[in-house]
Amino acid sequence: MYILLKTPVKEKTMNIKQFLAPKKVNLSKIRPDDTGKIKTPDEIRADMERDLKMLYDLHYLMYADNKRALLIILQGIDASGKDGTAKHLFAGFNPQGCRLYSFKKPSEAELEHDFLWRTHRVMPARGGITIFNRSYYEEISTVKVHPEYLLHQNLPDEILHDPEIFRKRVKQINAFEKMLFQNGMHILKFFLHISKDEQRIRLQERLNDPTKHWKFSMADLEERKLWDNYMRAFEEMLEQTNTKYAPWYVIPADKKWYRNYLVARIVVETLSKLNMAFPKASVPDGLNIV
Repeated sequence: MYILLKTPVKEKTMNIKQFLAPKKVNLSKIRPDDTGKIKTPDEIRADMERDLKMLYDLHYLMYADNKRALLIILQGIDASGKDGTAKHLFAGFNPQGCRLYSFKKPSEAELEHDFLWRTHRVMPARGGITIFNRSYYEEISTVKVHPEYLLHQNLPDEILHDPEIFRKRVKQINAFEKMLFQNGMHILKFFLHISKDEQRIRLQERLNDPTKHWKFSMADLEERKLWDNYMRAFEEMLEQTNTKYAPWYVIPADKKWYRNYLVARIVVETLSKLNMAFPKASVPDGLNIV
């Protein structure tokens, strides 16, 4: 246990607002390889270690306070670094109060429910932190690129063929997140933005490394051909679901170390601004334990 809460968080380390998704998103105008004024990971190694310690302390405080919860959503194209980002955050969180869920192809049971069901049932309890590796945002990104996936969702015909289906799902997501926020859950959404060339390098590394073959699929190459379609879907997703109560941060993610630094720093600064306190013990004054 670190318990460094008396040490002030260095809130002026960076302006995290610069990474908030703009009202009009053009991903081609945001450099995935940008690292700001930081050129090497050695320059921020001490800050990264300190942030992980702060994550532990802030999580410990939130768990004791037991009034709030934190949901972290990681989205991005294949090989954008969702697993690596989650691994870095877990190095700071207490695993007893943190859960990770990876949402892949829906199961038959999940397809028998509304598209928010499988995520709603695993939301964090008060005091807890949950990380989603992919999420319900697949329904307005991947499914938008592949509308044929709707055929497997057992929807009534009038919904299945509704030309406004994705616009309505956007409204449902925004309403869902607002409900969560109004019940004490804080939501941070990170879009891990990598370049097409960086994706090529990472997919090739998976293919070349026998220990990463399990991560590679020929389907990844077919999806790669749809890069432009995915970028358009992501841009619409970021524009339509970026709210004050559930903001999107666009993270330059070509450099893994910078990606990890930014995400952890944003989580630290968000938690440090919450009104949390350790509960006082309900015991008589001057009680001595014999």
